[in-house]
Amino acid sequence: MAKRAFDVLVSICAIVLLSPLLIALAAWVKIDSKGSALFRQTRVGRHGVPFEILKFRTMRADASAEGPQITVGNDSRITRAGAILRRYKLDELPQFFNVLRGEMSVVGPRPEVPRYVALYTERQKAAVLSMRPGITDAASLAFRNESELLAKADDPESFYTQVILPAKLAQAEAYVATHSLGGDIRIVLRTVAMLAAR
Repeated sequence: MAKRAFDVLVSICAIVLLSPLLIALAAWVKIDSKGSALFRQTRVGRHGVPFEILKFRTMRADASAEGPQITVGNDSRITRAGAILRRYKLDELPQFFNVLRGEMSVVGPRPEVPRYVALYTERQKAAVLSMRPGITDAASLAFRNESELLAKADDPESFYTQVILPAKLAQAEAYVATHSLGGDIRIVLRTVAMLAAR
């Protein structure tokens, strides 16, 4: 109950306080390249229920037809505005609306696309999908340079599914077992500090 109250309070405050920035970023994305300002993608949420995650679009509108779902290094599909949005994680800001709608939490395991959730063990599904997915978590901080790591791999897709995903899931299971409101606040503060240092 306290976690949901925290989520609602933070998301409302974020949407209200950041509304001028959200409008400005949406306009920038539209001016910079053709297509919608928002990118919607199906992710797997709590109890395995799919939902549409919201992000500012950082790639060309036809990007999904031109390459893999994972982003590797300086992906040529990323727009000029998108490169800045990704660097400072500003593309994630619309997810506060997902939080307000009850599909996500401020802190929690990051939601994956169905094809990667299909790789979870039954134990991992039971644990990780028992909670609302989050905008940020410990794994997001640990793998903040994920695209650079993938760029160095001979086979980025295999490296993600065999190395990065299992490590993320281990941290997600640990979070589910030990999470607290105080711990969530610490992760939020660490996230803000990480972004400020970029």
